[in-house]
Amino acid sequence: MTYIGLIIGALFGIFLANRRKGKIMDILHYAAACAIIGGLVALIANVIILRLG
Repeated sequence: MTYIGLIIGALFGIFLANRRKGKIMDILHYAAACAIIGGLVALIANVIILRLG
C-alpha cells in the first residue's frame, strides 16, 4: 500500500509541475516531494487499517 501511495504521489507531482510549465528539474522536484507525502499518508493509513483490523 505504501508503494502505491508513492507512485500516486509521484504522478500527482509530475502533473502539477507540467501544469505549471516546469522544466525537468522542477518536474523531478515536485515528483519527489509529492511521492514522499503520498508515501507517508499511505503508511499512516496502513498503520490505522492494521490497528483497527
